Amino acid sequence: MIPRHLAQLFDALASGAITPDAAAKEVEARQGFAEAGGFAHVDLHRRDRCGFPEVVFGLGKTADQIEAILGKLVEHGQGCLVTRVAPDVAGRLTAAFPDGEYNAVARTFRRAGPEARGPKVGRVVIVTAGTSDLPVAEEARVTAEARNCDVTLLADVGVAGLHRLLSKLDRLTEADALVVVAGMEGALPSVVGGLSPCPVIAVPTSIGYGANFQGLAALLGMLNSCASNVVVVNIDAGFNGGYVAGLIARRAGQARGEADGTPA
Repeated sequence: MIPRHLAQLFDALASGAITPDAAAKEVEARQGFAEAGGFAHVDLHRRDRCGFPEVVFGLGKTADQIEAILGKLVEHGQGCLVTRVAPDVAGRLTAAFPDGEYNAVARTFRRAGPEARGPKVGRVVIVTAGTSDLPVAEEARVTAEARNCDVTLLADVGVAGLHRLLSKLDRLTEADALVVVAGMEGALPSVVGGLSPCPVIAVPTSIGYGANFQGLAALLGMLNSCASNVVVVNIDAGFNGGYVAGLIARRAGQARGEADGTPA
């Protein structure tokens, strides 16, 4: 903590302007992290540095651990997002944070922060090759919406029926960033990239038969895309796709003069 801030805090405490509990919280917030149960150091400055609070990866964590981490974020006035949430854990989180929202398809739990009250900034369109890709696409959608972007989901418009995609061409060209989710051979991002003037974040999924190798075939296909505006994240990494798309879209929206008062 900066000595000047510490001196101001001591003066306020001595004068009775703040309570000891409030002073303790201020010290905790100023140091940039909060300890939770001896198993986590919750990053309280992530929102200030990156424009978005720390996101919790739920897989491998107990319900008690996740609840304690979210409690620290909520205590300091921040929104929170948890990915890869098991149904039993979701029940606990919903009971502890009744104003939160569990998405069973995306396996996410989200409690909106103050930034959600502002207008949407930036346009993200998420495209799936097939209905089986929806869990990954929904994870991307929830993440981009948590970044307060205007998000549209176009499902089941893969290359096996290209006319379905072409019927949505106006949606593609209006986007600031696209997230394209596909399994099998992973061809859809190249097609979308060739039709769109904005960055395309390709997300390979583990959907497919044996030679798909749990998404490796789609990953390699996307990495070898001939469309120059396509970049690729990890297999089934809907969160990463939605997060990066949100960053890009918000910058574009702010360049147009859209603003909601939160960091980019």
